[in-house]
Amino acid sequence: MSTDSSASSTAPKGVRMVHAIYPGQDKLFRDIAVSSEFLKANQKYFGVQCTQCQIKMEKLLKCAKCKSVWYCSKECQKKNWPTHKSTCHADERSSGLFKLVRMFSINTVLMGYLKAAVVFECGLLDNPRIGFDMPFLARIEIAIEPSDVLNFGGLYVNDPTVEEKLKGMLQVNAITAWQSPSMQAPLTPKRLNTWREARARCNAEGFAEDPVGLIEFIGRRCTEDSGNSLTAELHIPNITLAIARTRAPFTSVSAITGIRTEKPLSAASCLEFINSHIRADKQNQLRLRTEMTEQDKEVIRAAGRNEDTFPVRILKEKMRREQLYAGLLQLTQ
Repeated sequence: MSTDSSASSTAPKGVRMVHAIYPGQDKLFRDIAVSSEFLKANQKYFGVQCTQCQIKMEKLLKCAKCKSVWYCSKECQKKNWPTHKSTCHADERSSGLFKLVRMFSINTVLMGYLKAAVVFECGLLDNPRIGFDMPFLARIEIAIEPSDVLNFGGLYVNDPTVEEKLKGMLQVNAITAWQSPSMQAPLTPKRLNTWREARARCNAEGFAEDPVGLIEFIGRRCTEDSGNSLTAELHIPNITLAIARTRAPFTSVSAITGIRTEKPLSAASCLEFINSHIRADKQNQLRLRTEMTEQDKEVIRAAGRNEDTFPVRILKEKMRREQLYAGLLQLTQ
């Protein structure tokens, strides 16, 4: 990426962006990606339950505003409204987070790397009690970015020529452990009960030696610290713990120089792999692509303006973590 010396700091002019793609990227994707047939066949195993009474449901009756909670009846929705009201935020996307989170959650490749990231972030290797006699909760910050990184750059520098309709893709921006300083509040009784039931079920099914916790997928709004979320149980197989202990490095190849580099296995490198794997899916085989909303685009524009909101801070952390965005960060530093 190169810039004109007369470029403005708020809306740079003369910015020339070049995106180089590793020639073997398509083959690498095909070698490890989960097939569309597998994803279609396994959608039925990702179910939801009534937010109020916990009855498992086959037919979804979702909140019309946030589209992120479900009820078995209007009566349960009315009973739950005083609790749900403070966390209910309008979502421009017709299906909310559900379809994207469902497709991500049944993808064994993506979830395998996400579980490894959770192992590191939630300290499962450091404390053998976590996931057994004490719960853990991993909060997964997700967002929608342009599937073409050049459009991401255009939004970031507030380029008026960026098309109004943009194809987007799911990205994982961060993982936050419940035990971190920003999450000291105890689990709610409902979540604690969900974890206890999941722990007991895994014990009964022969997985007593595998840690079990909760995972919360959160989609932030463009100007607020709050957002809509979905929570599910998370069973981490022992093989994932074994892989995490090895810390075997990732090997990446520069599309420009061809130089190979290694990054140790960590939460950060797992997230970078997840995001690059989704980005490499040009045909939407993983079903993780969707139209971008104005809320999605505004988070990126706000990051380019260096605004100090939680969604912007999370996005900037991701940009500093992943090499793809290095040139863009230089424009606003």
